[in-house]
Amino acid sequence: MNSLITLNNIHLQYQNGSRITEVIKGVSLDIKNQETLAIVGKSGSGKTSLIMLMAGLEKTSSGSIIFQKKTISQMTENELSHYRQKNVGIIFQSFYLIPNYTALENVALSLEIDFQPNSLELAKDLLIKLGLGHRLEHYPSQLSGGEQQRVAIARAVVNKPSIILADEPTGNLDDENSLLISQTLFDVVKSHGSSLCLVTHDKELAQRCDRQIIIQDGQLI
Repeated sequence: MNSLITLNNIHLQYQNGSRITEVIKGVSLDIKNQETLAIVGKSGSGKTSLIMLMAGLEKTSSGSIIFQKKTISQMTENELSHYRQKNVGIIFQSFYLIPNYTALENVALSLEIDFQPNSLELAKDLLIKLGLGHRLEHYPSQLSGGEQQRVAIARAVVNKPSIILADEPTGNLDDENSLLISQTLFDVVKSHGSSLCLVTHDKELAQRCDRQIIIQDGQLI
């Protein structure tokens, strides 16, 4: 498999006055096309920071991130926005759905931003496939946690991104919904031919991936 995204000796530091905190310490990583990868580690180990860096939502302090021969860490804000819009689907633990948009509108918005025709029809088709055909006109507050996360997954994948970055996608769910969401996620990744990089504490979810890596204190071990 060809490389999709490559991290070369990545460092991420935050400075607060004279104090410097190093969150990511020299991480190198290669994710292949259509590969599923789990990043596991304790809270505060740097897992979410890696996801944010790959999404272009954080800037590296040093090192480079290369996506299909383009260096993310050198992109302007407009270029990063275009990169995310065209190539990246992001799923958060806390859903982050727009509260005054219906399930259908939340998903269709991703397509409308990309000027896709038939955005409502495409969003509707995907939500029906995810078992939410009866929830299209419901607002997030009217949905269960599992239903909200399925809407969030639909929103992240409706543009068929090259890579899906998922930060604890089952972290706020009970066991039954966790199983449903993880199955949904892997089914969608396979059908769309996307790569998946997920951060998780769930050992069973991590074991479903092609590969697992462990991060500890900002370093891969």
